[in-house]
Amino acid sequence: MGRKNGAGRGQDRDLGMGRNIDRRDFLQGSAVAMVAAGALSPELAAAAAEVAAQDKPGYYPPTLTGMRGSHPGSFEDAHIIRDRGGFAGSGSDTGEEYDLVIVGAGISGLAAAHFYRERTGTKAKILILDNHDDFGGHAKRNEYMLGGRLQIMNGGTMGIESPTPYSPVADGLMKTLGIHPEELSKASDDDAFYGEMGLGSGIFFDRETFGVDKFVVSPGRRPRADGQPNAMAAFIAQIPLSEPARRDVLAIETGDIDYMPGLTQDQKKQRLARMSYQDYLLNVVKADPGVIPYYLHRTDGLWGCGIDGVSALDCWGSHFPGFKGLKLDRTATPLMGYTPGNEMATGGSYGFHFPDGNASIARLLVRNLIPAAMPGSTAEDVVTARADYSQLDKAGQPVRIRLSSVVVHAANNKAPAKAGVQVTYMRGGKSYVVKAKHCVMASWNMMIPYICPELPAPQKVALHYLVKTPLVYTTVALRNWEAFKALGVSNVSCPGGYHTGVSLNQAQHIGGYQSPRSPSEPILVHMTRTPASPGLPEREQHKVGRMELLTTPFETFEHNIRDQLGRVLGGGGFDPARDILGITVNRWPHGYAPEYNSLIDPDEGLPLKAARAKFGSIAIANADSGGGAYTDVAMDQAHRAVSELLA
Repeated sequence: MGRKNGAGRGQDRDLGMGRNIDRRDFLQGSAVAMVAAGALSPELAAAAAEVAAQDKPGYYPPTLTGMRGSHPGSFEDAHIIRDRGGFAGSGSDTGEEYDLVIVGAGISGLAAAHFYRERTGTKAKILILDNHDDFGGHAKRNEYMLGGRLQIMNGGTMGIESPTPYSPVADGLMKTLGIHPEELSKASDDDAFYGEMGLGSGIFFDRETFGVDKFVVSPGRRPRADGQPNAMAAFIAQIPLSEPARRDVLAIETGDIDYMPGLTQDQKKQRLARMSYQDYLLNVVKADPGVIPYYLHRTDGLWGCGIDGVSALDCWGSHFPGFKGLKLDRTATPLMGYTPGNEMATGGSYGFHFPDGNASIARLLVRNLIPAAMPGSTAEDVVTARADYSQLDKAGQPVRIRLSSVVVHAANNKAPAKAGVQVTYMRGGKSYVVKAKHCVMASWNMMIPYICPELPAPQKVALHYLVKTPLVYTTVALRNWEAFKALGVSNVSCPGGYHTGVSLNQAQHIGGYQSPRSPSEPILVHMTRTPASPGLPEREQHKVGRMELLTTPFETFEHNIRDQLGRVLGGGGFDPARDILGITVNRWPHGYAPEYNSLIDPDEGLPLKAARAKFGSIAIANADSGGGAYTDVAMDQAHRAVSELLA
């Protein structure tokens, strides 16, 4: 049975395929082409109506399962426009005129609405358009009711942490929303809970990569009461690698050799910036090639590609092993377009994450903009609040959020006397036009040249340069977590797996929300997949991975999830057919915002300023335009874009 391949229906039944899982693959490829062309069959018309159903009673996307993230219906119209080189049609004029139209209801778009109102007054008319069936952009929420208990998990953006402290602008917005991360962390996080239960970390070695299925408890977060002085050596002795590879893994993990003798701090950093971590291990450390499968996917979760596509300097900055003997300091050293180790010099930002990740930040922004849509008044009570989506797009209110609306064209009015912008969007198979004084493109950079075809050619090139990182955050609902308890772990790394890790939902109590405390209770687990293609440069890996995600059906994900969990947790008595209650696959073909990579990017850095330049009454705001996949970057760029428009 192939680890990454589908299986016959008999195997599917053995894994409990299709049990308690709601699929919503209701709008696919060629069907959307017909919608865009206006040839709507009754079946497609019904599907389109479902996509645009935010005003219907009971509409509540956070509880949907199956394929989420960039879900079916959210991207096909955009891909048609991309493939045709732009939108050549016309739209029906809705008669609506706004002060500001924002393209994208992610954190940057929602923050832009806040900053615009802050500058112009609360009566400013703002329309926010988003292609997804929910607001928040990458900050999505997965919500389950298990055993009578509300359980939630992030379907995208996880934490508030950033390599540098939040700017006064971003920090001020957080405080305006009632978010005080340090206080919330002290009051609600229970980081020690699983450790106090005796649960540590494990590693699962799969037979396709390592020749045998083998589960090993890791010494990394293992309770130290066992008193083993050679825990790392004992652990490495169990890894299914050759003897030379195990010897070199031990040296990498525990050694203190200076592999670059005679060089200064800056010379060492310069060299590390020009080689990948894989090259460092093979050509500088001179490790046995057999160590590579063990380390290859260590970088997936942060960079979305293997260690062959990430610089050794970045890996040193992220505390990867093998650098201890180089004795590099953590002070900031300006170098080739970025500042390695900057988080070490500044201490980084405060840290906290809500149970649903940064979806709660998006929900607090919505409460700030449209109070009727989000009941409650504090950062604590927003966690359990149930959003009223029917309030998002009400006529007559100053701010409106219109979901399932794919913007396909935005252009400045050519006549000076009619300064402003016309924005065309697709919804339910039809195109519509709205007018505004200003427009903020808070969408993904690579799509903006197709939406704004009149942009200068150099700006289009700069926008296309910034390739986003594909990744998958999968949420799985389990009947209980007895298998984790039996194995003695709360999280498991899978260096060769379809998903590279699985972990129990973090224990938290905030407001009226309480995580499960007994292994006999149902729980949510998080799994991460980054479809990397080792052997290619980082952004080429991302392009290949994006295509893989867009062409992989939910059934393939489901089979691999059930197969992997069954093998990883089988030693603890886990049965996927019995123990899996639901699956939500949060697919993000365009995930993390691109960041500087010294292996492939020019020394002067990313073309951020050229890409985000204001064009008439159109400004650009997103994490892409700030060159960092962090919430504070999205907020800062929203503030910049609004300031440019109102200068």
